[in-house]
Amino acid sequence: MNSNTRVFCFLALTIAALSGCSSGPPAKDSKKAAVVLDKIEGKAQVMAGSNGAADAALNAGGPSLYVWEGTQRYRLFLRTAVELIHGQRYIAEGIYAQKAIDEIGDPDQGKNGYPLQASCQEVVRKVWHNLAMDELESDATALRTMVQRYPARPIFLVSRIQLLTSKEGSGASAESKSDTAAEGKNIPEVEVAAEKQQASLIEGPTVQAAPLWQPAGGTAHCKVLIDQEGKISGLETGMQLCESVPWSKFRYQPLVKAGHPVKVRTEVEVRFDPRK
Repeated sequence: MNSNTRVFCFLALTIAALSGCSSGPPAKDSKKAAVVLDKIEGKAQVMAGSNGAADAALNAGGPSLYVWEGTQRYRLFLRTAVELIHGQRYIAEGIYAQKAIDEIGDPDQGKNGYPLQASCQEVVRKVWHNLAMDELESDATALRTMVQRYPARPIFLVSRIQLLTSKEGSGASAESKSDTAAEGKNIPEVEVAAEKQQASLIEGPTVQAAPLWQPAGGTAHCKVLIDQEGKISGLETGMQLCESVPWSKFRYQPLVKAGHPVKVRTEVEVRFDPRK
């Protein structure tokens, strides 16, 4: 075998080895890098003004933006200022920050502050790719500041948002929703003591694990409004433990007065067991 042939064989074997080494991992890496985005759909709420630099940073200096999905209100975090039409329905794709932070986990179980800066950076990196280090740090700091202030109020990092037409959307039409709301306004309300209302509870997690942001737990007394179907339709307190309760899982025996369903204003006690 002459020297040219040997050189050619060596090059061929080297290329084959490099190809073999590089063919597997990229596929795995692309799978690992794929992020499943959350989606929310609901009416926009536009609130002019802000409560500081961190608040303004959530919409690049624009007004505070929210999307109501049922009784849940999401604060939107956008990297470029966006104008939404108040009261119009939108669908947004992105990441529900607190859910993603909790899924990442915390080795100290929240005892050294919540959320960790590293967790916020990871969440920001998942939804907005190829950020410069200073941008990543700035966005993660803004996110952490807002979550620390109101840990139970959902922040949604938006990658894409669009206005829904009347024919789009997974929920009921705007007309039918407004009709239902109009009907609800005519239903009378009554006050019921907490102890008495407790006997009407059909289902609902009144004992829960403490959240990461309050690992010591505690007992929350939450003022709520129960609709004519026995569902929680409103929360009348700003207490963060109350806001963290999954109220959609609660059901009560509907209350009837003089043969007609009524709404109930009452107080619900929820206990949060300490994290171990």
